[in-house]
Amino acid sequence: MKRQVIVTAIALAIASAAGCASHTGPSTFNRNEVGRAQTVEAGTVTGIRPVTIQSDGSVVGTATGAVLGGLAGNTIGGGRGRTAATVAGAVAGGAAGQAVTGSTRAGVEITVELQSGRTVAVVQEGTPEQFRVGDRVNVASDGVTTRVTRVN
Repeated sequence: MKRQVIVTAIALAIASAAGCASHTGPSTFNRNEVGRAQTVEAGTVTGIRPVTIQSDGSVVGTATGAVLGGLAGNTIGGGRGRTAATVAGAVAGGAAGQAVTGSTRAGVEITVELQSGRTVAVVQEGTPEQFRVGDRVNVASDGVTTRVTRVN
């Protein structure tokens, strides 16, 4: 029973971290994006601002924290109290492991007026120096990930 509780708590902590998508720049694609059709719209940059992109943490850090927290919680009390401490330890350890492995990186929010008349704002990795107000750009989206690239 104890082992099942620990394994379940660890699986939940890992699943919550694994569901987080990573942000990418205009020239970097995740494996699951390859071969996926994208809709492309032309537009003009109307605004640029630097932003900070915060990582959602690493699955390895979350799993390690969950294991250590679950083991620590398992040493407390007995019976149902031990089970509750094990679950609480695994959840707290997973959260701590995720927080420790989180990181930040430079990003840019690009506001684009599309030829259709709509205005969109896209956040992606990069720096404000990569774009200028007035630049002609393409906005490509597969319905999940959207990127802005300059038109040469």
